[in-house]
Amino acid sequence: MILIFLFPLTFFGLTEKYAEHVYEELFFLKFHGGWSFLEAYNLPMQLREWWIKRLMKQMKDEADSIKKASKTK
Repeated sequence: MILIFLFPLTFFGLTEKYAEHVYEELFFLKFHGGWSFLEAYNLPMQLREWWIKRLMKQMKDEADSIKKASKTK
């Protein structure tokens, strides 16, 4: 007997593209934010996105400060 499924394989899980996006977010929080994998993974999605945006803003502000300080020398 051959079973034919009408739903794509992603019906029961995440698409490969979305899963990679989540893994990139987790890597970013772990590498740049010092979070553990489980801490980042267990954050609600909206809160995880807020932390990523805030960390990116902090990194940009620091880079701007360094650039400004190097110009004044």
